[in-house]
Amino acid sequence: MPEVMKERRAALALSQADLAAAVGLDKRQIRRYEMGEAQPTLPVAKALAQALEISIDELAGVGEQSVHITGEWWSAWQTYKDGAEIHTRQPIQIMQRGKDLDIRSLERGTDVADGGYLWRGQLRLWDNEILMGWYAADDAAIRSKGTLYLVLHQHGQRMEGRWVGLSYDGPIQTGAAAFARSAQDAPELLANLVQR
Repeated sequence: MPEVMKERRAALALSQADLAAAVGLDKRQIRRYEMGEAQPTLPVAKALAQALEISIDELAGVGEQSVHITGEWWSAWQTYKDGAEIHTRQPIQIMQRGKDLDIRSLERGTDVADGGYLWRGQLRLWDNEILMGWYAADDAAIRSKGTLYLVLHQHGQRMEGRWVGLSYDGPIQTGAAAFARSAQDAPELLANLVQR
């Protein structure tokens, strides 16, 4: 746990004081944890894991993943409405718990009239390289749902792949999907993916 805490705190550019404030502890207690002089109680460990954007298992050094995906991302999609190809972009939030990822859109990306909707999903990380899972509309009137297959960049900076599912234009549609850490990179990745 001490090494995991130090590495994650450094990766998030947090000082010991920053982490202590986020968890509601004294900075000296964080130093004790990082020196291996003390172990946190379960409630404190949960708060530490949340502040460090990792699972409790990862904090304990069990099932540690070398790629950390938690954070705000941008998604870009190749979709279709009334037979016309549309490229959309929207901000998303990813929360990683070991090999499992919960994803939810933060905005629709396009107007509802143009096919935009809120969605959520879950993915499973395989060998720090492949992500597979599902997505479903989070708007009651929208029926869109399906599967995702994404290849993760080795440094965890982007994901590229395909979606297959029920969409506005029919029960079995497919298109390219790209996720990136910046709003500019996601559409560029998608354009390159569509051209392949």
